[in-house]
Amino acid sequence: MSLIEKAAAKLKKRESLVERAAKELKTVPEGDNGNVISKDNQSSAPENLPLDGNVKDIKQNKKVILNNDVLRRNNIPVSDDADSSVTTEEFRIIKRSLLLNAFNKGEGAIENGNIVLVTSTEPDEGKTFCAISLALSMAAERDLTVLLVDADVSKPDVLNMLGVKGDKGLIDVVENKDMDLSECLLRTSIPNLTILPAGKKHKLTTELFASDRMIEIIAEIAKRYRDRIIIIDSPPVLASSAASVLAMHVGQILYVVEAEKTRQEELGEAIKMIEKCKNINLLLNKTRFVGGKKKFGSYYGYGND
Repeated sequence: MSLIEKAAAKLKKRESLVERAAKELKTVPEGDNGNVISKDNQSSAPENLPLDGNVKDIKQNKKVILNNDVLRRNNIPVSDDADSSVTTEEFRIIKRSLLLNAFNKGEGAIENGNIVLVTSTEPDEGKTFCAISLALSMAAERDLTVLLVDADVSKPDVLNMLGVKGDKGLIDVVENKDMDLSECLLRTSIPNLTILPAGKKHKLTTELFASDRMIEIIAEIAKRYRDRIIIIDSPPVLASSAASVLAMHVGQILYVVEAEKTRQEELGEAIKMIEKCKNINLLLNKTRFVGGKKKFGSYYGYGND
């Protein structure tokens, strides 16, 4: 065999090794709960840009697949289900005025209007259900991308209710200045929806949310994407001081009030604690509709039994 033929044989062998490595990289591991979790190279470049703009430090965010059966078990409306049409239609009504405020460029423009905080007075009033349902409804818009942020660090229920798993999250990236936000993001099987988990529990959550680093992150996720709306699932106002701090960073609040449970005096006290935000919308949750020919509920009430 000539020298040229030997060199060609070596190149051919090296090429086969490269091809084999490429095939291995395409293999997608499966999580314990059946959700695909992968380092997806098809992430859009803007999603992965680090806070400092240093392209060489780009991290590839993970992808999770939402399971409709899990959503149904948690009463979260699935667009393909006929029996969820009532709740789905109600969230279409709820989101419309929030979207108008979010992207208003006229005299009534709201600073950080595309950041919506979802909270309540006390735990178990349905705020996480509302935050997820609102995010899914907004993600159905053709020209909109949605970032759902779980900021209820003490009781992070977003991932559990969606049936997916995550690791690092909001608290981790706020605490660690060397960590990039993209390391914590979970891209979902819904093209327009991304999730930022709460991250690890921390005894100084309120102080971290009040830090300059938090302000930097909020500004970055709010202003980088013109078509993005951020839904933040906040702790209840009277259960955590973190809610009043988060209220200072947002343009709108969707305040969940549980029908026949939330007391008026407690509601008044809680509203005063978040009044730094001037755009507070009340949403009456867990209402009971009786009779009538009404096909869907009003803006201030929907079923969640």
